[in-house]
Order: sequence, then C-alpha cells, then structure tokens
Amino acid sequence: MPITTGFGKILFCMEYFELNNGLKIPALGFGCFDAANGDSQKMLITAVESGYRFFDTASIYGTERFLGKALQMSGLPRTDFFIQSKMWIDELGYTQTLQAFDRTINRIGTDYLDVYLIHWPRKRGTASSEWKATLSETYKALEELHAKGKIKAIGLSNFLPHHLNHILDICKVKPVVDQLEMHAGYMQNYAASYAKSKGLVIEAWSPLARGGLSENDLLFELSKKYNVSAGQIALRFVYQSGAIPLPKAQSMNHQKENMNIFDFALSDEDFYRLATVPQYGWSGEHPDLNIPAVLSDFDQ
Repeated sequence: MPITTGFGKILFCMEYFELNNGLKIPALGFGCFDAANGDSQKMLITAVESGYRFFDTASIYGTERFLGKALQMSGLPRTDFFIQSKMWIDELGYTQTLQAFDRTINRIGTDYLDVYLIHWPRKRGTASSEWKATLSETYKALEELHAKGKIKAIGLSNFLPHHLNHILDICKVKPVVDQLEMHAGYMQNYAASYAKSKGLVIEAWSPLARGGLSENDLLFELSKKYNVSAGQIALRFVYQSGAIPLPKAQSMNHQKENMNIFDFALSDEDFYRLATVPQYGWSGEHPDLNIPAVLSDFDQ
C-alpha cells in the first residue's frame, strides 16, 4: 500500500509479508540498533517523516524512549505503526520477561507490541540443559502476554535450527519471525531456509553489513547498471531472498533512498552473482560461540 505524507504525497509503495498468524508485516523496516550514537531523537523523527511505519528496537539499544517520542510527535494513531522490540539476555526467564516487557512498553509509551522477540537464545557459557530450561520459562511468559493481547505475535532473533526446534517442541503459540544477520556475503542460507520451512518469516539485521559495502565491488557494478545506490542493491538483494531488511540511516536522504527498493528487480543472473560472493562483513556474533556479553547498564 502507498505510504503518504500528511499532505497526501505518495512517498513509496510498501510491500507486505503475511505472518503465520495472519498478521501483515511491512516488507522493510527501520532498525534502531546503534542509533543512540547519533542524534537519536532527530533520526527517528525524520524516519517517521520519511514514511517508515515498521520500527525494530530492543531494550539494549537505548532507543525505545526516542522511538516513543517520535511516534507521539507524528500525531498518527498507534495502529498506523508496526512496532517490535526485543528482550536482552539479562532479561531471559519467566519473571524477568514480564518485567522487561513492562519496562519496554513504558519507555515506548504504548500498551502493546506488534511483535516481541527473544534477542538471543542463550547466555554466554550456559550448558544446553540450562539454556533450554530458561528459554522454556521465557516463552511461557511470552505466551501469557500474547493471551492477554499485549503482544500480537511472538518472535525470535539469532535462533539457529536447534534453538528453533526447542521452541517448536514446547510452544503453544508458534513464533512468527526469526531475525538473523543477513547481507550479501553472509546470508545464513541454511538457518534462514530452515526457519522458513517451519513457517517463520525472516528479518535481516545488518542488511548493509554495518557499512562494509566497500568490500563488495559487485554491488557498485550493479548500482551503475540499475541506476540506484549500492545500498539499494544490497537491500533489494535481501528482499528478493525472501527476507525483510531492517536498515538504519541517519539522514533523511538515506532513509528515503533505503525505502525505494520496490520499483526495480535484480535479474536472476545478478541475484545469483550476489548470492555467491565470498564471505565478508560478518559481525563476529554467533548464538553458540560469540554471544554478546551480559550488559546490565541498559536503560531500565
């Protein structure tokens, strides 16, 4: 559907994915990770003004309050937005999850989330039996929040097939998305394909490889061919892979540019070339090997 400004001018045509519970999710969102390093409030206000309606944040990002303020200042109804957030690994567990959710919605200033995600499946150094038990407790709390209408859907982040299988074994309410690091040079094809086979939609964090596009000359070659930016090629590639890109950008020009990926398509040949470039741009984070350290100084 077209996204318009307050003056009725069409900004771009937004596509949607349908989740396994029938909920529609925009095919591109705005990622709030690392946004606090700049002028977060201004950036999120301009993102709303640019036409973004899907925002992905997390308790650890420190941007939930800024997002809430931007939504409030827009004057648009809450139902115009698709908002998802994630609990940090310090917040795993039954009671911890319920408390984390209350902190998140208070910071954003909303009474519900469209999707609430488990940010990482396990803490650093935890044994298999321990992380599985903790995940079970966490998911029970999420299902209670879902039953009360406080979250429309439950999501996962950085879950590989063996993590996902545990959730599918114990859940009553099926998760709808799995958010994975995905970009040309690091697509996690097996993990993504497996989650899709179980009915989950894939969301791509770091779809621009955290600014590492300069390592991929092919993106710049194709940007000239299609008369778009290298970033738009990277995002279109992720979208054509069947995933929802979650880019972030400071300036309004880049924000609008990142949204305009629906009016061109990569040829099969160019898609395959991008799909088979040598690995590059991996963040170094892995849910079993290089788990982010426990941080307790996020905005409580």
